[in-house]
Amino acid sequence: MARNTFISYKYSEAKDLRDNIVKSLGDDAKYYKGETSESPNLSDRTTEYIRNKLKNMIYSTSVTIVIISPNLRSSEWIDWEIEYSLKQIKRGDRSSSTNGVLGVVMKYNGDYSWLRPTVINHDGHSSIHTNNEYLFDIIKENRINQEPPEYICEKCEMVNSLTGSYISLVNEEDFLSDPNKYIDNAYDKSKRTSNYRLKRKR
Repeated sequence: MARNTFISYKYSEAKDLRDNIVKSLGDDAKYYKGETSESPNLSDRTTEYIRNKLKNMIYSTSVTIVIISPNLRSSEWIDWEIEYSLKQIKRGDRSSSTNGVLGVVMKYNGDYSWLRPTVINHDGHSSIHTNNEYLFDIIKENRINQEPPEYICEKCEMVNSLTGSYISLVNEEDFLSDPNKYIDNAYDKSKRTSNYRLKRKR
């Protein structure tokens, strides 16, 4: 089922991936509420004006897709957009629900090892490590936060990559091949927020 979505991204390095994500939605792209390549340039506007425009975009959505790119943390807006997405905002007699939030990892220099190298654990199982220095705190603190955790490997305490974290990370190729799978997963978790230790503030 289609969901109203918003994409949070660093324009200078992720606008092409944003366009590919919107394209991958096919007919469901009509439910995308964020910026497109045709959107007006807001760089000369005041901070408050931009903030209000973003609030209006995010308020009507149920899933926020965050493009995880190498210079994500130099953005002055992305962590605020995630924080707003996680809030329950009241307008008049209507309140928005907490958005599901999903991280789509950009391929960089041909692969994803800049953020997610594969490591071999002491028990011989391989797992994907995350270089947290690339991530905002609000992303890091909403990962591996299922409560109680449901381990797929009790010995190594490994959780499912999609259900073990409120903000799951998925490689761009996987996302583009089946966007609804990951959007629906994020949406489903937004309806079970009590199953996660949510960090709603930056």
